Amino acid sequence: MPDDNTTAHSDVELISSGIPELDTLLNGGLIRGRAYLVQGTAGTGKSLLGQHFLREGIDNGETVVYIHGEESKSDILTNAARVGIDITDVTFLDIGPGTDFFAEDITYDLVETTAVESERFTKDIKDVIEDLDPERVLIDPITQLQYVERDEYQYRKRLQSLIRFLRNRTGTIVATRTTHGRGDRSLAYDDFESLSDGVINLFLDESERRIAVTKHRGLGQKDGTHGLEIRECGIEVYPQLVPDERHRGFDPELLSTGNDDLDSLLGGGIERGSVTVTTGPTGVGKSTIGAQMLAGIAEDEGTALGYLFDESIEQFTYRSDNLDIPIADYHDDGTLAFQEVEPLVRSGEEFTQQVVTDVDETEPDAVFIDGLSGYKLSLQGDAERLVRRLHSLTRTLKNRGVAVIITDEIERLTGISEATSTNTSYIADNIVGLSYVELDGETVRVIGVLKKRLGDFDNRFHRFTITSGTGLSVEEPFDSVHGIMRGSPTPTDHE
Repeated sequence: MPDDNTTAHSDVELISSGIPELDTLLNGGLIRGRAYLVQGTAGTGKSLLGQHFLREGIDNGETVVYIHGEESKSDILTNAARVGIDITDVTFLDIGPGTDFFAEDITYDLVETTAVESERFTKDIKDVIEDLDPERVLIDPITQLQYVERDEYQYRKRLQSLIRFLRNRTGTIVATRTTHGRGDRSLAYDDFESLSDGVINLFLDESERRIAVTKHRGLGQKDGTHGLEIRECGIEVYPQLVPDERHRGFDPELLSTGNDDLDSLLGGGIERGSVTVTTGPTGVGKSTIGAQMLAGIAEDEGTALGYLFDESIEQFTYRSDNLDIPIADYHDDGTLAFQEVEPLVRSGEEFTQQVVTDVDETEPDAVFIDGLSGYKLSLQGDAERLVRRLHSLTRTLKNRGVAVIITDEIERLTGISEATSTNTSYIADNIVGLSYVELDGETVRVIGVLKKRLGDFDNRFHRFTITSGTGLSVEEPFDSVHGIMRGSPTPTDHE
């Protein structure tokens, strides 16, 4: 479907939902004069999304109406103000029961009660719509109308009549509904879903807020689920990243790591536009290898961005400097730029969007992600989602000619039983495996290139050391030893 929806759908007028990224999911925005359902479990942000919709109308000089039934006007204004949304200029219509419902000692026959209430609600809504002729209407929640009808047939009839009445006046309608789970198929959902031109679902997936547009009549939508956060300025939506179709000429230019021995292992370095994953157990030196690669790129007058999940910038630069890797100097002069990432604060989509935005603005030669366990944590531990998001991010960066360097912690302390901690090895062009082995009663660090898609490399395992003042030193290979990958090295002459 073309991105230019105004041209492709010239017979409809698009208006903003008040959330630009939601407009992206809607392929351009809401269609004026149509009806939309926003549904989700309690606390997912349905009313807040509707308030963004109304605020956008106010900013555009439109007349807007808020029909509410569960919260009072005072509570609505207070809650909206807490996230920076001012809707004091909205016309409110309260169709909920007032305090006199409990205070008055009046008894009605059941049928008479519903008939009286239903007709009152209908008249109130009709009067305010005819008097104001609003461009935007929020009904929060639509199920309030169901409570005053005497049976399902009357509710369906009333609902259809209301939607037709509002549509005939070219107003755009957003209605909310609270569900009780992903499989909720109650009456209000079934009826209003079929009557609606668009359906927006909000939900919690393993404590992570998500949003999905499952229907958008006439325009279509961006399928799948997407990140959603509620922050001090209201709702923020983070669409899934879809790798672009940029066509670059194949350029296997090598980027030196700045360490001759490490370059030799890697067949000269890492390629521009490749993905390099350094794996190994805790403390073995993964971040140090990453720092060395960044220093080599900076040494050749390249630039890089680093995203630190596991430690602070101060700690990372301090450790590197003690190992004679001058990361702090390159950071101070802007050659290397780092950000600390708190995985439990940002969703996977938010982090991805931040990286791509930073790359587009600065056009670095490399991006460093340290480490994959923190990135996985930001996706609430979902390994399958991690693979999908990482694939999209790395493919997008590769299309831009950016080298991606990732550290990944594996659980096994000795030996190399798996290339990566999750099923992400296919994403990597280069995999550098680090491990410990016990040899002659001594704990020895081991480094080896497990995979390199482009060019030759040294396929032997080598000793390596990391020492203060000397830094990274790749030493002799284990020519007379086998069983390194099993974690039980045995001298060849012992066979």
